[in-house]
Amino acid sequence: METIDLEQHFDAKLAKNEMIEPKDWMPDNYRKHLIRQISQHAHSEIVGMLPEGNWITRAPSLRAKIVLLAKVQDEGGHGLYLYTAAETLQISREELLDQLHTGKAKYSSIFNYQTLTWADIGAVGWLVDGAAIMNQVMLQRTSYGPYARAMVRICKEESFHQRQGYEIMCHLAFGTPAQKEMAQDAMNRWWYPTLMMFGPKDANSSNSANAIKWKIKRESNDELRQRFVNQTVAQAEYLGIKIPDENLKWNETKKGYDFSDPDWAEFNNIIHGHGPCNKERIGARVKAHENGKWVREAAAAFGKKQNAIDVAA
Repeated sequence: METIDLEQHFDAKLAKNEMIEPKDWMPDNYRKHLIRQISQHAHSEIVGMLPEGNWITRAPSLRAKIVLLAKVQDEGGHGLYLYTAAETLQISREELLDQLHTGKAKYSSIFNYQTLTWADIGAVGWLVDGAAIMNQVMLQRTSYGPYARAMVRICKEESFHQRQGYEIMCHLAFGTPAQKEMAQDAMNRWWYPTLMMFGPKDANSSNSANAIKWKIKRESNDELRQRFVNQTVAQAEYLGIKIPDENLKWNETKKGYDFSDPDWAEFNNIIHGHGPCNKERIGARVKAHENGKWVREAAAAFGKKQNAIDVAA
């Protein structure tokens, strides 16, 4: 088929909300966009294990330890699902990880902040995973089949993570005055970084328009950010925790809250590698990758031996 016919067939599938599969023809820019987005998503899952992982042994009860351990394990699984989806786009796992370790590929800016107290683990679950769900539910209907199918299980597990975080915040907010102060402090530090998770404002995003055109995304950054704020205000009011925004107020005309923008200069600084924990996070990932080299080599050697046995048989 001529390229123009292939493009028309591709556009027709999108128009009918049919999924694009790995063996289907797709434009190079569509493939590149998917690799960038899915790999960034996968990197975010495995880097996101780090801020919470160091709290597993310090969680305040055995139950809290077990729940947090299960959550961190889930995040590792999400990364594996997503790397597998990305590999269907003709890029290897090794190349994806090399891009992360060398700083060529990005991951969510939120994971470059410190988790200073147990309340931060609650805030990460409630706010950060709440924002992640807002972003990810629509991806169950994304136009690329392997990505959409991976997101079904991921969204179910992220919903558990959000409830886990809100439960922690409930215990603190309805606990002692010191505990409530801890919860408020966590809200003060995590609110604006969470708003950054949705990405730049639509007017400043070079990727958002194509993502929507190709039905990779179904809603824009600003639409998702607005919905997150509208949803979270009522949850914060129930907890008796104040959202740190003096400009937050209901706007009857748009049936949503007006709110202040995060510090976009801080956002740009972090995604370019200059956040509080950028070097620490990448250093930890590189070290883990190097320490696991012998496992990968052993698995590869076993695979070759098993193939030789199968061929001989």
